[in-house]
Amino acid sequence: MPKKFLSLLLLIFVICAFCVATRHVQAATPQKERVDLLISGGTVVTMDSGKRVIEGGAVAVRADVIVAVGARQEIESRYEAARTIDAHGKIVLPGLINSHAHAAMSLFRGLADDLSLDDWLRKYIFPAEARNVTEDFAAWGTKLSLLEMLRGGITTYADMYYFEDAVARVTKEAGMRGVLGETIIDFPAPDNKTLDQAYNYTQKFIDHWKGDPLIIAAVAPHSIYTCSEKTLEDSAALARKNGAPILIHIAEAPFELEQSRAKHGLTPVAYLGRIGVLGPDVLGAHCIAVNSADIATLAHFGVGCSHNPSSNMKTAAGVMPVIEMLAAGVPVGLATDGAASNNNQDLFEEMDLAAKLQKISRMDPRALPAAQVVEMATIGGARALHLEKRIGSLEAGKQADLIIVDTSAPHAAPMYNVNSELVFALKATDVRTVVIAGRVIMDERKALTLNEDEILQKAREYQKQIVASLAQK
Repeated sequence: MPKKFLSLLLLIFVICAFCVATRHVQAATPQKERVDLLISGGTVVTMDSGKRVIEGGAVAVRADVIVAVGARQEIESRYEAARTIDAHGKIVLPGLINSHAHAAMSLFRGLADDLSLDDWLRKYIFPAEARNVTEDFAAWGTKLSLLEMLRGGITTYADMYYFEDAVARVTKEAGMRGVLGETIIDFPAPDNKTLDQAYNYTQKFIDHWKGDPLIIAAVAPHSIYTCSEKTLEDSAALARKNGAPILIHIAEAPFELEQSRAKHGLTPVAYLGRIGVLGPDVLGAHCIAVNSADIATLAHFGVGCSHNPSSNMKTAAGVMPVIEMLAAGVPVGLATDGAASNNNQDLFEEMDLAAKLQKISRMDPRALPAAQVVEMATIGGARALHLEKRIGSLEAGKQADLIIVDTSAPHAAPMYNVNSELVFALKATDVRTVVIAGRVIMDERKALTLNEDEILQKAREYQKQIVASLAQK
């Protein structure tokens, strides 16, 4: 047999053997699952039931859902992504949840300071709203707050204001998640002059956004001091007929407690319980003027509460008994309130102040440790809004709402404890990337869904309009 022929046969045999071996290797090596996004290499703060913190962790996302959370090597061996974000040297945690805000009121920022809550509302804010708030005002004021919240790592917020359908529209356009309550109040409001108009508007608002993946339409009777008993009962009935949440201010200042006792012979919480408003669909904002019986009532009804330290300190409204409420099982989230009474939408600042306010008011440095505060800003806020099955932690099956926070600035070094770092050292400006429902909304500090220059220009125009309106007699 010619040598050339033998060599050719040998070559064919080698090639065939190589192909067979390659197929065996490929068969033995499982194919990686495709995902849309992989965040890899950071310190992953899961806020799951075990409060796992994974050094050198990773999160895999497909569409709008988290599919896996774990060690980087494990996740990268199982998944390949259309896009991978390198999070080395950064903290990856659930998006922050702002459990109470009045987003459009950012356009009143700094309008009236150094006042009690009652004077601030009745002498300045309510008149300014009557003269200035329109649907466009609500839309642009909300955009200003959304830009600020987004740049500070807030991915979900609860809102109470007027023209809430417009608020929902711009929130959806920005890719943000919102529990948005149309305010119902006994006097003529900027959007609805009568209660019948308010109820009709709210019904249409709920119908419009039913089933939306980002927007939850809510009913927001303002408070017991601006709504009659019938208004409160009718508002709650409207919400429950539609399976919508109820957002309401509860026991937010001493004057409310005094008025409630004088008028009803009950605390605000006891009164709301008596008339049937409280329930596991309610988010109560502030909850400052509460006693031990009130706390037990809130826990019994499953009411969520939002803590607003900056706003409460600024108006000298008081200090929420956070520790007693948490101990009783009341879900407590963290919130900014409106920028008109805060004067910002910075939840990192609220985390810092929440911890320190409890410590100084009790003269106990052990009160409300950093880990509890991070919980309030994430999964605690989700519980307060009754959304803990969807958001608030980094777990497979939950919505992919997460933020990436840089730790390279001088104020962040060194880092010994990640919760301490988040609460006492890091700033809103350290947030680099924001992902909501699997979509990158802010990338390396650049907001991708909001036009910053246009929003700031509109804010300056509204400032001139508001000043001129207040000069009128």
